[in-house]
Amino acid sequence: MNEPTATDQDNDKRIVVESGVAARVAAIIEPAIVDLGYRLVRVRVTGQNGCTVQIMAERPDGTMNVEGCEAVSQAVSPALDVDDPIQVAYHLEVSSPGIDRPLVRAGDFERWAGHLAKIDTETVVLGRKRFRGILLGVSGGNALLSRDDAKSEEERDVAIPMSLIADARLVLTDALVTESLRRGKAGLPPEMPTADEIAAPPKGRKKSLGPRPDKAPASKDSASKNKRGPAPQDTNPEEE
Repeated sequence: MNEPTATDQDNDKRIVVESGVAARVAAIIEPAIVDLGYRLVRVRVTGQNGCTVQIMAERPDGTMNVEGCEAVSQAVSPALDVDDPIQVAYHLEVSSPGIDRPLVRAGDFERWAGHLAKIDTETVVLGRKRFRGILLGVSGGNALLSRDDAKSEEERDVAIPMSLIADARLVLTDALVTESLRRGKAGLPPEMPTADEIAAPPKGRKKSLGPRPDKAPASKDSASKNKRGPAPQDTNPEEE
């Protein structure tokens, strides 16, 4: 597996980005996250619990821990209070990208080469908009994928323009779970496991941090900001 260099990480901008309210939130919070030495992965604004702002972040090497989530939460809360892009009561959740993580940078497709992934495109590419297969890395602005669902008359190895990707994420497999557990405990960036290291998946997914500073908590892992107005619709739906 190819690990990005420090220079690659500095220049590795997000390719898969948000729209609508989530895009405004991302623009406000990303500078604060970068100042802490972390990278923004994704923002979602959903109707869960009335309204929930979900922020995923990580270190440049792909790792994230509870302390990092707390630091990001404390950094972005004042920025959101000042600009107030939501304008309704909302819960703030900060988490790591999780095991079946979104792929939003060219470096993500390189780092996770060898793993199973799903990719959805904004327009039709090679006669379809949904792809599934093993990541093969990146070449010339394209994500390379070896499809595991290709029909006999279809090309198995495809190049998908990253500029056309609407959503991409890893698929939860035993190999991916084993890698995430082993590397996470060691505080190391991702690395492919050997075949005999395959283990059963753990229970649960992702971790959320909260509450927001100076706000009354609405639950154990989130806090609310009281505003008037209707809750916005989910601006970035994803397939679970």
